[in-house]
Amino acid sequence: MELTATSLGPDEIAKLASFLETANLPSADLADPGRLFFQFEADSLVGYGGLEGGGADRLLRSIVVLPDRRGHGLGRALVATLERQARNLGVERLHLLTTTAAPFFRTLGYADADRGAAPPAVAASREFTALCPASAAYLMKAI
Repeated sequence: MELTATSLGPDEIAKLASFLETANLPSADLADPGRLFFQFEADSLVGYGGLEGGGADRLLRSIVVLPDRRGHGLGRALVATLERQARNLGVERLHLLTTTAAPFFRTLGYADADRGAAPPAVAASREFTALCPASAAYLMKAI
């Protein structure tokens, strides 16, 4: 399934935050610098996702499919579209933390990694240092 990705402007972050909070995902740092968020559409809005950081290693952030659009493979399409966006930006590896979706990301080629071995810029993010618990699974994928 082909999705269209549109960058979110600062005035659209509150809408993303609302969906993330409903899904029990972190939203406290959405307006911080170094983040790029997208909305994804097929025939209508299906979800959101983003990238954090700069350089070859970045965090995959805030992946959420709207509740009424779940169960149709849109999460897979959303992540694939976001990975293409990342490659276009020169990203070589994507990293993520999750407390609930590790099995989903593993089916997409993300592998468990040692949180202590995360690249310094990734390890210094608020996602790693404060927003996600130490028990969150850390996964990464070379793209």
